[in-house]
Amino acid sequence: MKATSVFLLCILGAALLSTVLCQNGIGPDNCCFKFYPRRVKRDLIRSYNFTDHRCPKAGAIFVTVKNNQNICVDPSLAWVENTMKYLDEKNLQ
Repeated sequence: MKATSVFLLCILGAALLSTVLCQNGIGPDNCCFKFYPRRVKRDLIRSYNFTDHRCPKAGAIFVTVKNNQNICVDPSLAWVENTMKYLDEKNLQ
């Protein structure tokens, strides 16, 4: 009787632990932890997207034309807003 109880308790513990470990793997893929400090020429930027809302900092990610490199920038800066507006208008044409 004791061995069965211990065995069931171990199975229950393993099941609970596996669900906790699986929850840690679910999260945002692209977050910005530091922003690029300089201005980027808008002709070098192909597109942009925003970081996930679950990231600690809200950010914008510029994708470069040449190497498809991702550059994290602060979306509240005026030059970043102007660049995003330029890209939006360019894509509409």
